Parts: sequence; structure tokens; C-alpha cells
Amino acid sequence: MRRVGPVPPLFPRPRQVDVVGPVGDPTERAVQPDPGLPRQGYRLDVGPEGATIRHADEAGLRYARHMLAQLAGADERPALVITDHPDLARRGFMLDISRDRVPTTATLDWLVEVLAALRFDHLELYVEHTYAYRDHPEVWRDASPITADELRQLDDRCAAAGIELVVNQNTFGHMERWLRHDAHRWRAECPDGATNPFTGRPMPPATLAPTPANADFALALVREQAAQVRSRTVHIGADEPFELGQGASAAEVAARGRTAVYLEHLQRLLGPLVEEGRTVLFWGDLMRRDPAPAAALPEGAVPVIWHYDPPAEDPGLLGRLDPEVLADLGLPDGFHRGFAAHLAAVAAAGRAHWVAPGTSTWNSVVGRCDDARANVLDAAAAARSSGAEGLLLTDWGDNGHLQPLVVSLLPMVVAAGAAWCASTNADLDPTPVVDRLAGTPGLGALLADVGTVHRVPGVQTANASALFAALDPGRPVPLVGTPEPGPLAAVLDRLDAAVAAAGGLGRLDVLAAVRAARHGAWRLAQRAGLDDRLPPADQRDADAREVRALHAEAWAATSRPGGLVDSLRHLPGGS
Repeated sequence: MRRVGPVPPLFPRPRQVDVVGPVGDPTERAVQPDPGLPRQGYRLDVGPEGATIRHADEAGLRYARHMLAQLAGADERPALVITDHPDLARRGFMLDISRDRVPTTATLDWLVEVLAALRFDHLELYVEHTYAYRDHPEVWRDASPITADELRQLDDRCAAAGIELVVNQNTFGHMERWLRHDAHRWRAECPDGATNPFTGRPMPPATLAPTPANADFALALVREQAAQVRSRTVHIGADEPFELGQGASAAEVAARGRTAVYLEHLQRLLGPLVEEGRTVLFWGDLMRRDPAPAAALPEGAVPVIWHYDPPAEDPGLLGRLDPEVLADLGLPDGFHRGFAAHLAAVAAAGRAHWVAPGTSTWNSVVGRCDDARANVLDAAAAARSSGAEGLLLTDWGDNGHLQPLVVSLLPMVVAAGAAWCASTNADLDPTPVVDRLAGTPGLGALLADVGTVHRVPGVQTANASALFAALDPGRPVPLVGTPEPGPLAAVLDRLDAAVAAAGGLGRLDVLAAVRAARHGAWRLAQRAGLDDRLPPADQRDADAREVRALHAEAWAATSRPGGLVDSLRHLPGGS
């Protein structure tokens, strides 16, 4: 970003800014289409007499006006020339609404405003069972689902903001909320349950058997939602069919191999939708090791390659998994070193593709913002190198969706800047932007602080915070080792300070999350023998009950009631 003289604080920082005089008037005076500009690009000439916009297309005009609005609100208004366009053509956000927490309409409205302000142009709501399907009320009855009318209204709001609302319906794995019902259990690969590949323990049925009938069933769910929105793009998921080969497909997998059986069923899902003229996104788990499967897919099928850890030399707990499990997960050699390894096969196949980093807020309560930043910047860099069409920032809700949506603002800002123009935004401090988006001064700094206490020397976990791993009574994620007392004592001090700071922000959702995280630290302290740093047991029990009440109250302010009971099971203090 070239500059001559002071530049007002802008987000995202433009690709090029030239200050050409002391005084400029950001009032729009003229608008001129300019097909010579890059896609979504614009040029602003802001002088003493007003501003001229040149724009490549409708999106470029929208972003130019977005920048003018920021200039109009700045304390200093120099004359300047701004030239800008995005690194990545598509910049998406995916919110999990199936792991207990379904947002209220007001929360979704706020999310659309935030996404528009950050120049995201693609939104997905990840659905397993939380849509009000016409013929399946038994599945969503207690989940407070999104209705057809609500989906149409959300699509209208997104369209007005320049955002494409894309239906995301899982169609293969992660179907446990369907298969727990007698009406659908027969569809399962393992109707009586299976073995979890990570733990070796029994797990309930979660994967549809790879049959033509089940493909037709899943496609009907996709089409029912897709009929309510404008977009001709859909996301069918199809990831992590962990039980594949353990039940109904065992003979086929034994004869032809797990990958062949998976790809055959994936084609059953992709083919009809592509033939309808749709672009079909899907999780490209098994496209990460070999270019041959990716090359065989029909045009219009676009793998989304996800990876949620920052680059590291140590593979951590995942490195201890059996090689066959790593192969079933599609993890390539060097998977822990960053996105480049995950993208090599699809890039070699010449396939259109997206990258999907994560907010790192799930399984954390208060986030892992340092992990998220490194993961997102790595994803954006790899996407530019591989020629990816887009970046989809994922915000999952595993194990109770304990984190409030506001905790995801920090990684959302980082991802928005990196996907727009990494060269000018990679080193940006996101905290002032978070404060502005949330309307809460000081929130960004608090989230940045508590989002860096997730690592506790002496213990390991996987894609999760040690605080969360210790917090959840059911221990759904691994926690290996014993905390080192000195560093853990420092964590306890930081969380005590964060609880006090959160109490002063006036945000119940943040206070509930920080206090829950402190319970995780207290449990780690018990594990480390730091009993002298703990409140008495009766005080901890009383505090746990208060945290549950706070969580429920904060939930009611932003989320629908369905799922709250399940979420509370992941907090201590229940009966």
C-alpha cells in the first residue's frame, strides 16, 4: 500500500492508497463503469470537490461505496486515490447450526450485516437436521429449526447485501440425528452402531449406507432447501463417513477398497445436481492424497479442502493415529505443515477448488485466536498459490456449541482481510474492527487475550483447547498429560483477570464463556495438584451452577431454545 501522508484507518486495507492532497471530500459525485479493472475492483479519486468511482462490476461499486462510507466517518479526510480488488474471488463464511445452537432471526440479521461489512460474499448454514423438512418432523421437532419462510427471508437479506446464500446439507456422514430415529435407522451403514476410529470405543450410527436409495433420499433434502434460495450452488458435505465398510458396505469395501466405494457414492450425489446445472461444493477429504479421484469428477463438482490447524513441525496427537486411519481421513504426508500439502493433489488435477480454514472457536469456549490466525493466513497464501476460487471460513459447533458467535469475530476479521488482500492486511490488528462490529469497546482486546490461554504446557489435545477438554464432564476430546504447575498458575491468574474484565463489558455471552473457561482451568489445576490455587469445592460447585444459568440466559438472547439442553450437558454442575 503506497501512501504519502497519513491514511485514515480503513478495513479491509486497500491494495493501494495514494494521498495526493491535504483535503478531500468523500461525497460521491460521479460513477463510471470501467471494464479494464479486475473483477470486483474499483478506483476512487477523492478530491476537494468530491469523489469519482470507477468500478469493474456491481460488486466493485458496492465495495467502493463501502470504502467511501468509511472515509466519510474518519477524523482525517485527505485527498487520495484508492485502487483495490480482492485476492480471492469468493470469500465465504459457514456457520454450523446443527450442533445444538440455531441462531435467532435477529442474530442471523446481525451476522449478514457483519459479513457485508467484512466483504464476505458467500454464506452457508451447515445443516444436518435443523431445517423444517416437510416430510420429516420427527427429526427436527425439538431442534427449533430454520423454516422455509425464514430461509427465503434470509436469502432476500443476503441478496440485498451482495452475499450469496448457499444451501449446505450434509448427505453421507454426520447423519446421527437422523439415524437415531426408528424411521431412518435402516438407512445406516451400521444400524446397531460401530467403532469410533479415533477412540476404538462404540459410537451410534452416523453414516448413511452408500446405496442408490440413500443417495435419492439425501438429494431430496438438498433440493428441498435449495428451492428456497436464488443460488444455483449447493454444498453437499459428504465428509467423514467413519463407519464406511463396517456394515452394509463391508463386502464391497473388502472387494474394491474404501476409496472406490466412497467415490462411487459421491458420484451418485454429485451427478444429478451437476446435470441440473448446479455447482456442487463438497468436502474434499479424499481428494488430498491422490489427483486421480479429483480428475474423475464431473465439471461443476468443486472440492472444498479443509484443514484447521496452524502449520507445525510436530504432528501432535494426530501423528499417533494408525496410518490406515490417517488414510481414511484423507490426510496427506506432511498434513501438519500447512495447507500446501492438502492442496497438492487437487491442484495437480487442475480442479477448481476452495480452501476451508477454521475459526478455531469450537471445542474452546473462548477461542484459540492465535491458532486461527496462523491457520487462516496459511490458507489464504496456499489458496493464492494453488489458484483456489474461494476461501470458506468454517465456524463449527462441536460438543455443545458452547462458544457464542461473537467469539468468532476475531478470526472472521483476520480471514476477511487475508482473503481480500493479504499483502496489506496480514499484519492488521483486528481488535478495533471487532469492537466496532460488536458495538463493545474493549471486546477485541479481551478476546485476543483469553484466546491465547488454550495451550497449557504438559498437556496435549487435538483441534481443541485444553481448557475445554478438561471442562466437559463427558471428555469428548482427548486430553493427554499433566499440566506444568507454573504455567498453569499463570493461566489461572489471566482467567481471573479476564472474568473481571468480562464483567465490565456488559455482555452476558462473553461473561458466561470466560467463566466456563475458568472452570476448565480449575479442573486442570486439580489434575496438576494445585489445590492451593482453587476455591473450596462448595464454591466451585456453586460457581458451576451459576455458569450454567448464565449460559442458558445468554443462549436465549441469541439462539433458539432447541439444543440448549444438549449443550448444557457439556458444562459441569448438572444433576
